[in-house]
Amino acid sequence: MPRKPRVFVLDSWAVLAYLGDEHTGQEVADIIASAQDQGTVLTMSIVNAGEVWYILAREASELEADGAVTNLRQLGIQLVDADWKLTRLAGAFKVRHRMSYADCFAAALAKENRAELLTGDKEFEQVEGEIKIAWLRSP
Repeated sequence: MPRKPRVFVLDSWAVLAYLGDEHTGQEVADIIASAQDQGTVLTMSIVNAGEVWYILAREASELEADGAVTNLRQLGIQLVDADWKLTRLAGAFKVRHRMSYADCFAAALAKENRAELLTGDKEFEQVEGEIKIAWLRSP
């Protein structure tokens, strides 16, 4: 029986580190680069992609933000729409934890897919018992 592929959910923190050429962004770049060879699935909630978009649009331009999201798709990151099941699960995280609503979508997507959440955002420490987290650490 074939082994189930490893699945990562990228949150906006990880993607912004990657796009901003931050130190931890290199870890993200390495995971993205090896994903295809290793059969790793990379996903991101459309809500978190929207968060990345608005941050880049505000800091740079809407054109640059559009290009960044296009680039994420070209890198093989699957943007997952927020259906009711995912939205309900994100809402449940929000009820129980002091997290941003967008971060709740990343946690919900990881839980729904039994995936590892790739992040360095300490806000996720409060859900470590509910989802698996692959921590990116600053030096």
